[in-house]
Amino acid sequence: MPNMDLYNFPMSPASRAIQMVAKALGLELNSKVINTMEGDQLKPEFVKINPQHTIPTLVDNGFVIWESRAIAVYLVEKYGKPDSPLYPKDPQKRALINQRLYFDMGSLFYALSKYFFPIFRTGKFGDQGALDKVNAAFGFLNTFLEGQDFVAGSQLTVADIVLLATVSTVEMFAFDLNKFPNVERWLKNAPKVTPGWEQNIESVQQGKKFLEGIQAKE
Repeated sequence: MPNMDLYNFPMSPASRAIQMVAKALGLELNSKVINTMEGDQLKPEFVKINPQHTIPTLVDNGFVIWESRAIAVYLVEKYGKPDSPLYPKDPQKRALINQRLYFDMGSLFYALSKYFFPIFRTGKFGDQGALDKVNAAFGFLNTFLEGQDFVAGSQLTVADIVLLATVSTVEMFAFDLNKFPNVERWLKNAPKVTPGWEQNIESVQQGKKFLEGIQAKE
């Protein structure tokens, strides 16, 4: 069994995504919690590992990689079965998975981070323009899932896992997904098909309680 350290913050969607990918591969990661709310990511010992001081960061026997989507692909390519359905070798299937991963990074996760995440530091959500971008991104995802059980083909892939980690985060904020029925259906099916889902939701609930604590102080 490989010895890998995952520097992570459990409330972070990106960190939860890697935990689920590892679970899908049957890997055990040594969890090293970096509390970004308290500035742990800026401590010299972590900056030495990752100069960009971002989480998650994976250390695999001296090899260091960060950016959750890159970590997810790395884990499947190194430790997955040959031609794993999580990230198959077929160029077109892989291209579609990559597109969905980039969609998460550049559209969905980005939109959520601009609207929802400020509340953890400022006590307020983003403005209406930021909310409009959240709804637009969910609209695209809803289209991707039209007539589909998964976001990139007929089986669970790393794209589903990464996007599910992002989408499940809205449960911290009581965001209504009724306007996006395909997304809602896909999310409801996640517990049946996604390894590590229970741990993911436990971390989401921790985030919800943390947020409630912030709001109670106002």
